[in-house]
Amino acid sequence: MASRAIHKVLLGCVVLCTAALALFDAPLSRAQDRAQDQATSSYPVASDARLAGDTKQTRFVLDLDRAIQFRAFTLSDPYRVVVDLPQVNFRLAAGAGTTGRGLVRAFRYGLVMPGGSRIVIDLAGPAKVTNSYLLDSANGQPPRLVVELEQVDRATFAQTQGVPPGTPLGTESRPEFKSATSDQHTAISAPETVPALPQPAAPPDPRPVIVIDPGHGGVDNGTQSGSEVEKNVVLAFGLALRDRLEKSGKYHVVMTRIDDTFIALGDRVRVARNQSAALFVSIHADALPKGEGDAQGATIYTLSDHATDALAERLAELENHADAIGGVNLTDEPTDVADILIDLAQRETRTFSNRFARLLMGEMKTTARMHKHPLKSAGFKVLKAPDVPSVLVELGYVSNKGDMENLLSEGWRTRIVGSMARAIDVFLAKRLATAGPAN
Repeated sequence: MASRAIHKVLLGCVVLCTAALALFDAPLSRAQDRAQDQATSSYPVASDARLAGDTKQTRFVLDLDRAIQFRAFTLSDPYRVVVDLPQVNFRLAAGAGTTGRGLVRAFRYGLVMPGGSRIVIDLAGPAKVTNSYLLDSANGQPPRLVVELEQVDRATFAQTQGVPPGTPLGTESRPEFKSATSDQHTAISAPETVPALPQPAAPPDPRPVIVIDPGHGGVDNGTQSGSEVEKNVVLAFGLALRDRLEKSGKYHVVMTRIDDTFIALGDRVRVARNQSAALFVSIHADALPKGEGDAQGATIYTLSDHATDALAERLAELENHADAIGGVNLTDEPTDVADILIDLAQRETRTFSNRFARLLMGEMKTTARMHKHPLKSAGFKVLKAPDVPSVLVELGYVSNKGDMENLLSEGWRTRIVGSMARAIDVFLAKRLATAGPAN
């Protein structure tokens, strides 16, 4: 009897403790959710965007939940309007911006850097920004950002295009945001800091550096199939490849982006060069336009002055157009990036790139469906680091149903990541032997 009584008491204590833990965990979980929501809600929210007008005058309107600072300006080649904003949560309807009206062919939007968002309005022809302003909330209407456009000839456009005075194009990645009601520019002073005591320098990491470059991002969605966009698919793959490589401890892995941020093509190349990378792998997913048939399977590209075929040339032109999509002109690239690759002294880099491409194809074909011509070359800007072996991998075609299902499959992604990791191990075997054990 005593034993049964003690058993009941102990069982009651377990039940009470379990209930207490549940009561404790629930508020903690809710508190974590609230903290995450508060972090997200700290940014302004854009809830709707629309166009009005005709081919002579067109108005772009963006509904917001609060007043913000911004700047709007035009750029050429192609004709477009760029609107720089602080970081904004875009909660627009699906498909917003895919159709145009009047002077506007389409518009796109997204994060262009941490703390900064951008809207790029593609124009049907030359136009100027006649007025841009912010309407305060009134009569039940939210605050609205308005950009008014007017058709002009090419000569007039050339006189009005460009970043506002005082903000050179080279500093676009760190924009000053101009108030809609003032010509003053906001200035944030750095907080005073106490000089830190000197720390002993950390020993250099001897491991080979691998740069993984998920294509597109932010304002540049890449290709699209239904609700799935390339930038998200390749980011998920890139992060999975990073995790696999880091788990081995053999490499120091650097990502060109780890979130939905726009990165200019030249900046992607500079990441690889500044890190003295042993290998640069750019990840993409292609699509064929409607009416141009069907294609499937993965393709591996290396750099060449002359494309292997018309499809490779078309793809390179599309990918090299990414900077224009992001509203950035990079025509003044350093000559070491634009020209050195055609120098005979850079043949070694191309040889290593081709060698890795062949190794990668050999590993991938055991786990993935490959394109009928899996090795190609074209003039991709993102492969133009003259001293870093580089490849661009098109994982498949989002325009092909079977490929799209694979791209969204975690199991498929795990298998392809494994085959890539094996190819990297073989390619960098000599470097690994020289580097010794990982730090």
